Amino acid sequence: MAEDLLISLRQIKRIYGSGAAEVRALDGVDIDITPGEFVAIMGPSGSGKSTAMNVIGCLDRPTSGQYRFNGVEVGGLSNDQRALLRRHYLGFIFQGYNLLPRMSARDNVELPLIYKGLPKQERIARAERALDLVGLGGRAGHDPSQLSGGQQQRVAIARALAGEPQVVLADEPTGNLDTKRSAEIMELLVDLRRERNLTIVMVTHEDDMAAYADRLIWMVDGKVQRDGPTRREVQDAV
Repeated sequence: MAEDLLISLRQIKRIYGSGAAEVRALDGVDIDITPGEFVAIMGPSGSGKSTAMNVIGCLDRPTSGQYRFNGVEVGGLSNDQRALLRRHYLGFIFQGYNLLPRMSARDNVELPLIYKGLPKQERIARAERALDLVGLGGRAGHDPSQLSGGQQQRVAIARALAGEPQVVLADEPTGNLDTKRSAEIMELLVDLRRERNLTIVMVTHEDDMAAYADRLIWMVDGKVQRDGPTRREVQDAV
């Protein structure tokens, strides 16, 4: 039911250019996500999956259509209101970690909390709590050069969690990791989702990573071609 939806996209279009140069990155996309779901979005290059992620994350505006977050029409929000939505309700995990090299793990996790206006002691407490959640409590003082790739991604996850978001948006979170580290990160996300009732929306090109999600949305040419349970969910239901 509509009142149970956290994220609702209706006939979303994102068009770049015009005339012969027009590109329909999104072409009438409908997506519904309820609280606590883990959704993977996949598709070939140019399918629109990253654009869909950017629209959901309020990093891009659709050309037309309706996007509602927690019942609020996002299209009617000002730029400042959209920034507040990102700051207070959304957490982002990127493929490239995006950690500042001269700052400790704790300082990297704490940094976004400055923009929330939190006092110093609360920022430190939240950062340390988030690092504990991802198993890096003992590495809080280490800078990125002293951490493995998998540990750096855990710091990036802690940074996303420190703001206590409703939704975590993960863009190819295992893209720079080997198979073992990728599995560790995905298992961590599944555990955190279960423990904190997080809603996770993940863009990936890897079938094995998408299998950790509840639902798979497959996109082609800016359209949702398939939306259904992942391979793992089907197997668990048998």
